[in-house]
Amino acid sequence: MGKKIRHFINLPAIGADTLKGILKHAHALKAEKYNPPQLLEGLSLAMVFDKRSTRTRISFEVAMKQLGGHTVVMGMGEMQIAGSETIEDTSKVLSRFVDAVMLRMSSHENMEELARWATIPVINGMTDQSHPCQIMADLLTIEEKLGGVEGKKIAWFGDYNNVCTTFEQAAPLFGFDLVISTPPDLQPAKLGAHATYIEDAKAAAKDADVIVTDTWVSMGQEGKAIEKFMPYQVNPELMAQAKDGAIFMHCMPIHQNEEVTKDVLNTPASVIYDEAENRLHAQKAILAWCLADAGVRVKKKG
Repeated sequence: MGKKIRHFINLPAIGADTLKGILKHAHALKAEKYNPPQLLEGLSLAMVFDKRSTRTRISFEVAMKQLGGHTVVMGMGEMQIAGSETIEDTSKVLSRFVDAVMLRMSSHENMEELARWATIPVINGMTDQSHPCQIMADLLTIEEKLGGVEGKKIAWFGDYNNVCTTFEQAAPLFGFDLVISTPPDLQPAKLGAHATYIEDAKAAAKDADVIVTDTWVSMGQEGKAIEKFMPYQVNPELMAQAKDGAIFMHCMPIHQNEEVTKDVLNTPASVIYDEAENRLHAQKAILAWCLADAGVRVKKKG
């Protein structure tokens, strides 16, 4: 019986101990930032996009190349899957050409179907439902800045989107408490363990260790009304409710003076650029884990 393929699609399916191990490896790889070990020498990663990307595209491409591997980048519209080819055929062909595939696509269901047919690891670079690589980078940042994530209070403001739902998945795995504060019409119908909803933004921010938000208008939502989100803007008054030493995070891109004011971004509390850089280090560790037991040659395990 062959080894189980290590997909990185849904955090709960991977498990707490494994995810914590990946983060530990990410810290080690960041310490080797200027002398990266050639863990993935000779291996190839296909990167497929149907959404614009800055951080996902660059961080995965640099991560793979710094670890000794190669990348092939394609837009979904350039592939036959955008025409008449089935997801099954695309998946089986990709599995013969490359050692892993990272996809940034709208449909979570299509990504999971592609993974079912694949004989190589499939990595979720983002779907409309979840963004696990972003959350791994965020948790890496929290560990760096606050010494750990277990027992911390993370408060989320604004839209209830794919990043928020992935924080919700991570909360019981890493033992932090997530408070979600959104307009009442976006209140989650059901929340998992370690997650609560508080409509009042200032009450939600009270004694938080981490304040997090995201754009109110995601790709494909251009023209969306934003007035109802204004009470959930991260501004100095909201930050003042959090603990002394609390940090502000945002996965970017940022619409200044919408979801967050410029004066918050200019304070020491803002760690957005460290957070962005940590996409690179988290993705290195994710790639190393996915490929370590995939039946391909990994020069050095760590």
